[in-house]
Amino acid sequence: MSKKNKNKNEEPAIMQDEENLKTQEVNDVQEQPGEGQETDEAAEPEELDPVEQLQQQLEHEKKEYLFLMAEFDNFRKRTLKEKQELIKDGGRRAMEALLPVIDDMERAIDAIDKGGDLDSLKEGVDLIYNKFMAYLKSQNVTPIESTGELFNTDLHEAVTTFPAPSDDMKGKVIDTVTRGYMINDKVLRHAKVVVGQ
Repeated sequence: MSKKNKNKNEEPAIMQDEENLKTQEVNDVQEQPGEGQETDEAAEPEELDPVEQLQQQLEHEKKEYLFLMAEFDNFRKRTLKEKQELIKDGGRRAMEALLPVIDDMERAIDAIDKGGDLDSLKEGVDLIYNKFMAYLKSQNVTPIESTGELFNTDLHEAVTTFPAPSDDMKGKVIDTVTRGYMINDKVLRHAKVVVGQ
């Protein structure tokens, strides 16, 4: 074989070897992990810097806090609105229950204007009074018994003192000027009384 033919035959073999080398290098590069690439063995997520972890946790906690604050604000507004409606509704019910008493009082005034029988008028006023007291009792309002009782600053307000008619009435209520009332075991209005001295 001549040198020319020998070189021609070697050139394709050399070229083929170079292509095989390039293909091998590409495969090696693909198989080997580079910077920022994960290997199959180490497919775990990258560990974050502790500062970044704390920042992420702080952001999460901030979101939770803002969410809870918004929820609490909504709860507070809703509760306030419900309380106002209860108060308004309670006042409406109280006034509604008083309307029959007012109707009876108007009838009594009409009867007085017409000059009706005095005994029947007194009986009508007594009925109105009893009806009103029954209403107060249904609302847990009870009168404070004062006359003859020991003077108690929690229940009574002394208007004046008066010499006691007997020794056993000293420090006791002789007379009740204005009756006191309690609601649910709390003083609604103190009784104005005269105390024996």
